[in-house]
This record gives sequence, structure tokens and C-alpha cells, in this order.
Amino acid sequence: MVELAFSTNAYSEYGLPEAVRRIADHGYAGIEILGDEPHAYFPTFDDEDERALCDALAETGLSVANVNANTAMGYYDDAPPSAFFEPSVITDDEAARQWRIEYTRRAIDLAEAVGSPAVCLATGRPLAGNPPKRAQETLRASLHEILDYAEPRGVDVGIEFEPELLVECTDEVLALIDDVGRESLGVNLDVGHAAVYGEDLTETIHRSADHITGVHVEDIVGGRRGKHYHRVPGEGDLDFRAIFDALDDVSYDGFVTAELYTYPHEPDRAAERAYEELVQYC
Repeated sequence: MVELAFSTNAYSEYGLPEAVRRIADHGYAGIEILGDEPHAYFPTFDDEDERALCDALAETGLSVANVNANTAMGYYDDAPPSAFFEPSVITDDEAARQWRIEYTRRAIDLAEAVGSPAVCLATGRPLAGNPPKRAQETLRASLHEILDYAEPRGVDVGIEFEPELLVECTDEVLALIDDVGRESLGVNLDVGHAAVYGEDLTETIHRSADHITGVHVEDIVGGRRGKHYHRVPGEGDLDFRAIFDALDDVSYDGFVTAELYTYPHEPDRAAERAYEELVQYC
């Protein structure tokens, strides 16, 4: 049976320990930690921060479903107010690529410390001067370095595909997993991303079944080929009964995490409404 978690990235106006406590108030069994500003930006996330997080987890009894290392917006003083993936693991700037690999290692350290089974990682976009074929080669090299660090620590790495990134759909993430050939590499399956790309979600879940490290859910207005904007489940067009039935079909028993970073000004409402909608399917 799946359990429900909520990502702290909705609580960007609160510190991480307070976000944990607020999520616990809404009935969730777990949290996902945002591995970025303002929660766990690893160059500045220190031992005191980790102790405060662990105290909040112990107080609430919440488990950690995932450490979300998709973005590193804290790298910039003036990052745009949206998902920004640079420096990425596919950049052709070697110093920047190594910075991002080290950043991901720190996410793995945190996952190990708090008992999270996985971290997730987005590939970033192939920018000007870095064509997709070369970016794919760089991605594979980066992943081997990251997995060499993750495997001894018992932490899986889930690639989160997203439209317009280098790895943007189920076909591409499964091909990557097969090519890299490491059991600790999987997919952090964001069903909204699959829907926006135009995939059949039941088919996506069945095809990904052996490789799912975690699941993100949100609603999408327009369903398949809708706009990529995360809505509270029940306020869009996705069929969550079909999604949870498919997860049950493949015997997925991990966390399903509501990821609603689009609600920074009303995270408690988003968390409450999402739980009310999702718990009926568990």
C-alpha cells in the first residue's frame, strides 16, 4: 500500500523545520525535502540545520520520502522565480559540472542521514553550444560519478523527466536507465510531467514499474497535453483513481508525494486539500 507525502517546496516562505511540522498537521506519513533554497541548499546547510531537521522529524514521526535535488537556484543571487536547472549535470563547463556532481553528493549525504531511500535529479536543458548527443554523453559520465557515491550509502537516484529537458519522457528515461546499467538508477515519476508530454499514465506506470524510486503527483488542467502548472489534486483533469490503480497493479508500495511548489502563499490549504483528495485512493 502506498503512503502519502508532501514536498516542502510548497513551504518556501517557512524554514525547513517549520515546514515539516506544518506538513505533519495535515495527516501525511512523509515529506520530501527540497534540496535547495530556502530549505537545504547544500553549500550553506550545516550540522546545526541538519540537527534542527532531525529534531522536527523525530517530533512529528514523519519519514523522508525523497530529497529533491532537481534545482540549485541558491547558486545564483538573482535566479529567476521558476525552476532553474543550471549548473546541471550535462553542462559542458567542467568546473560547473563538477560543482553540480558535488552538490548531488551532498543531497545523498542528507538522504543517508535522514533515512531517505532516494534523491531525485533532473537533467537540465541542452543549452546553446551543447547539442543533445554531447549532452547525453556528459549525462552518462556524471551519473556514473554520482552512482559510485550513492551505492555504498544505500541511496537510489531517480531521474525526474520533464518536457523540454534533455530527458523529457518515459521512453528517454528508460533508455537512459538501460544504457547506464546500474540498479541504483531509476525514475522519480512525476505523473503531471508525463501527462503534459501526452503519455497515457497507466501505460507509463506499467512500463516504469521496475525502476520507480518515487512518485510525484499534482493535477494538470487539460489533462494530456495540458499546461505544465502544478494544481492541487482534484482541481484539474487527471484521473487519480486510474493512477493509483496502476500503482497498485505494479505493487508499488513507496511514497506518493504531492508536489505543489506553485502554492507558496497558501501551502497549508494546498496540503490539506491534496490530502483530502488523495487519501481516498490509498
